[in-house]
Amino acid sequence: MREKIEKALNKVRPMLQRDGGNVELVDVEGTVVKVRLQGACHGCPMSQMTLKAGIERIIRQEVPEITEVKAV
Repeated sequence: MREKIEKALNKVRPMLQRDGGNVELVDVEGTVVKVRLQGACHGCPMSQMTLKAGIERIIRQEVPEITEVKAV
């Protein structure tokens, strides 16, 4: 499952990197994915929107068994 999640994150990374950020897969606990926002994404006021509307949406499309993505 980690491999599928990494592939999904690779679809989101170019968008984040254009704005000076990135995302790192930290852990998968059951159906919950934990990620760490990096660079400009880390302190951005829009990071929660990016997490839910961007990262979580793509991961859940690619790996339907995932129910939630959390930032740690």
